[in-house]
Amino acid sequence: MICIPIIANNLDDVLRDMEDASKFADIVELRLDYIKNPDLKRILERRVKPVIVTNRPVREGGKFGGSEEERIALLKLAIQLQADFVDVEHDSIQNMRGDTERRVPASKTKLIVSYHNFRETPDDLTVTYQKLSRYGADIIKIVTYANTITDNIKIYRLLQQAQTPLISFCMGDYGIISRILYKRFGSYLTFASLQKGKESAPGQISIHELLHVYQAQIQNKQTAIYGLIGNPVSHSISPVIHNTLFKEMNLNNIYVPFKVDKIDDFIRAFRELDVKGYSVTIPHKESAINHLDAVDPMAKKIGAVNTIVNKDGKLVGYNTDCKAAIQALGDTDHASGMGEKHEHLKGKHVTLLGAGGAARAIAFGLQECGAQVSLVNRNYERAQSLARDVGCLSIKPDDLPSMQTDILINATPVGMFPAVNETPIDKDQLKPNMVVFDTIYNPIETRLLREAKSRGCTIIGGLPMFVNQAAAQFELWTGIKPPLKLIREIAYKKLVGE
Repeated sequence: MICIPIIANNLDDVLRDMEDASKFADIVELRLDYIKNPDLKRILERRVKPVIVTNRPVREGGKFGGSEEERIALLKLAIQLQADFVDVEHDSIQNMRGDTERRVPASKTKLIVSYHNFRETPDDLTVTYQKLSRYGADIIKIVTYANTITDNIKIYRLLQQAQTPLISFCMGDYGIISRILYKRFGSYLTFASLQKGKESAPGQISIHELLHVYQAQIQNKQTAIYGLIGNPVSHSISPVIHNTLFKEMNLNNIYVPFKVDKIDDFIRAFRELDVKGYSVTIPHKESAINHLDAVDPMAKKIGAVNTIVNKDGKLVGYNTDCKAAIQALGDTDHASGMGEKHEHLKGKHVTLLGAGGAARAIAFGLQECGAQVSLVNRNYERAQSLARDVGCLSIKPDDLPSMQTDILINATPVGMFPAVNETPIDKDQLKPNMVVFDTIYNPIETRLLREAKSRGCTIIGGLPMFVNQAAAQFELWTGIKPPLKLIREIAYKKLVGE
């Protein structure tokens, strides 16, 4: 079930938000601690969906400023008024004891006993669960703060062991996946805000995002999990691409963002969740390769992966960036009548900015096509190392203005959303008739591309490469070749705004 919290501070706004929330939610949470002088009787009379009445004290992340006696009195009133659920903190439930013992059959109210930890996700969650179980509540709620992506596995393990209905997830950016995968994890419900700006806790995503990006309500225990490994991941449009494709093809799959700091810890811990496939982005394309069970020969040669497939428990790495980038260059020039596909690259002077995973893949692809590649990177030692691997040249950034360049490729994150005003190269170094390819797809037209266009260059955005590699990933995971046109339409719609 999906619960939307109501955090308005006056009666009119509460009633309006409850009505709006009831169009999407299974349950609505009424946060009394946000409301000035709440008319609880009137609010409950107007409900059209089940309501959880909550009155959080400051010590539990709430806003109630009165005495503990006044706070508990409102929760007792909610029971008397036949609220569907009342949420009581674990250190306050003893104060409700008399009322909770009389609530059945006199009241239909179900009691939720809750525990919140806004600092961390402790290792001993089972001890907390057992302690809360002794209170005899109908539902237990254990919510913690994730300081790393692997904290979600602690919540997953707890939910697998629970005997009593349990609401459990992690707060914060690292905990978003536990909110999205609530059915797959086994949580009694999850929370989503009515809209951006109306969150009641850190890491809470909007109901629109939960339903339309992740289609989270249609998942079940058998739903196969896929996702994006990276940091940052919030800017990525991969979730909307792959989840839309899964829906279009009637696949019981879901794709989520994994914000990962330590790739080794992540891959080891998430084997337990049996994730079926990953996309890999900055900064883990190279480091991920050391923690897989097998690597495709081309990906091994490149030294970077952007795709991982779970084959019967064995994680196998692939690289779809190489072919996708060369295809983006080839498709563009072939359409312009510049000769046979990829033939135009032979003997061309290509300056490649970057030395990370994407740059590695593109460099190897260009070299195979017979291009004369020169690598430029702020860290010159990294450029030299990659140049040795590829068998091409490396140059220092200061030498860039004197370079003869037919094609300039940006394979760095400079200019990527949200830093859209940045550019990796001074516009005075852009010459007419030069081809400028920026692998960044968000925004569709970067500052580099705008300035290149103004200088008379032929420009290629990152969207074609993104579409090509995403399609290849999808086929590796599912065995189904998705329509490129559909991926382009989904991506463009997301990037330019609906």
